[in-house]
Amino acid sequence: MESKRASSCRLLFGLLISAAVLRPGLGWYTVNSAYGDTIIMPCRLDVPQNLMFGKWKYEKPDGSPVFIAFRSSTKKSVQYDDVPEYKDRLSLSENYTLSISNARISDEKRFVCMLVTEDNVFEAPTIVKVFKQPSKPEIVSKALFLETEQLKKLGDCISEDSYPDGNITWYRNGKVLHPLEGAVVIIFKKEMDPVTQLYTMTSTLEYKTSKADIQMPFTCSVTYYGPTGQKTVYSDQAVFDIYYPTEQVTIQVLPPKNAIKEGDNITLRCLGNGNPPPEEFLFYLPGQPEGIRSSNTYTLTDVRRNATGDYKCSLIDKKSMIASTTITVHYLDLSLNPSGEVTRQIGDALPVSCTISASRNATVVWMKDNIRLRSSPTFSSLHYQDAGNYVCETALQEVEGLKKRESLTLIVEGNKILGHQFTLFFENFLTGFFYDLSSTSYFNCNDILGKPQIKMTKKTDPSGLSKTIICHVEGFPKPAIQWTITGSGSVINQTEESPYINGRYYSKIIISPEENVTLTCTAENQLERTVNSLNVSAISIPEHDEADEISDENREKVNDQAKLIVGIVVGLLLAALVAGVVYWLYMKKSKTASKHVNKDLGNMEENKKLEENNHKTEA
Repeated sequence: MESKRASSCRLLFGLLISAAVLRPGLGWYTVNSAYGDTIIMPCRLDVPQNLMFGKWKYEKPDGSPVFIAFRSSTKKSVQYDDVPEYKDRLSLSENYTLSISNARISDEKRFVCMLVTEDNVFEAPTIVKVFKQPSKPEIVSKALFLETEQLKKLGDCISEDSYPDGNITWYRNGKVLHPLEGAVVIIFKKEMDPVTQLYTMTSTLEYKTSKADIQMPFTCSVTYYGPTGQKTVYSDQAVFDIYYPTEQVTIQVLPPKNAIKEGDNITLRCLGNGNPPPEEFLFYLPGQPEGIRSSNTYTLTDVRRNATGDYKCSLIDKKSMIASTTITVHYLDLSLNPSGEVTRQIGDALPVSCTISASRNATVVWMKDNIRLRSSPTFSSLHYQDAGNYVCETALQEVEGLKKRESLTLIVEGNKILGHQFTLFFENFLTGFFYDLSSTSYFNCNDILGKPQIKMTKKTDPSGLSKTIICHVEGFPKPAIQWTITGSGSVINQTEESPYINGRYYSKIIISPEENVTLTCTAENQLERTVNSLNVSAISIPEHDEADEISDENREKVNDQAKLIVGIVVGLLLAALVAGVVYWLYMKKSKTASKHVNKDLGNMEENKKLEENNHKTEA
């Protein structure tokens, strides 16, 4: 009985299907779904009161139906047809909404919802569209470099797994590249995977580059359609190395040209503005017409002044493209005459010259005992204070490290040998002839030598708590000073000395004596040892301060007086010498005359004896 009823239902369903019509007012309905999402298709029909069951089907390309789901209105049961591609993917709700999970490209069909009553069949069709977003486009097979004025493949722009297929566009610095004969060639192709039915799009760009493309970014994009409309995805930027020929050559000098001096090492560097830059060049040295092949650098070691000149470099394969520079090797020569240690007598003239030869104007500085002089020294008549260490120093200010200096150590001595000769001569010849103007001792010519001269001064501090004792010393060579306390013989070591300048300096001590003392200052050099003493009262006893060192004006007067006395003495010595010579000549002449007189007297006596003998014979 049941089997007959089922057969009757199937027959009735077949008749109804054949007679089914679209419900008035229902048109085409489209459902858009993203690849992999769930497709939801409402039935879009009102459920009738006498509904028996509902079904879903899809139509093949030839129009034949394939039933996939069934739901009874009475038993509330759901049955899914044995369709392999939809196994475990279908869900039919009570309101006859059909859901398909994991949307695929093959799900793009025309689905129909059917509601069946005893006397009618109602249908509502739905079109399913599935979209797949392509992968982010990527520039692959990129050229390692592009060469100017050459049409060359730049790369491929690829975007995969798209549905439907998309379109690829190329950009240079954000602007769209359009095909241009001989300059821009774009080749587009697409491929569909037969299993997934997804598309892979590839666009190849051939591009003729120029120097304007240096550091220019290239990109591509894919434009596709999705469930919500058209979208575009861009690739990452790609920057290409642009090769172009050298158009200019430059030459550099290391270190900088204005600082090259004799003895330096010079490195010449030749550069071309092409990309990649040239690796080899020809270097031309002054006076050498043939170039020297080298890398982009060429080094000259320990250069001399004759290396000054024009230096050039050029490309090996294009010698007309050349660059040049002028190099000056700076030099500095100094000649000091005389130099080293020089000994002269007081009053001598000493010409001094410091000759400079340099590549440009040089500065000259004279120093004496580490003190800068205002001008170069001249010695028309040497004094003791002229003695010292002289340094002539010159430099080129613009050239670091180019300095020269030479020194002269000048020693000024008194006329010791001449004084000694005079002393020996007149000790034997004119003993006692000359006496010192103020004593009975002989005049000693060593008195004009640089033996130490001492003057001591004292001064009480305004606070009355101490006294300053100064021992002024003059002499050459520099005398050594020693302080002692007379009586006890104690040596005072805590002293303060001034610089030794022009044969003079002083030693100073500060004391606070509780009783009267006598201080002794001893100055000694190679010529003599001089001692002087000064009485100093106790700090509690006021006393008259000694004046400081005599002024330069008074010193000059004393020196002038000394020179006058020396001149008088020397003049007297010379007069005595002349008188001695005259006396000696006179005595020599007198002895000769007496010999002649004696001879004549002898002859007279002999003649007288001969006459007496003759008289005796005659008798």
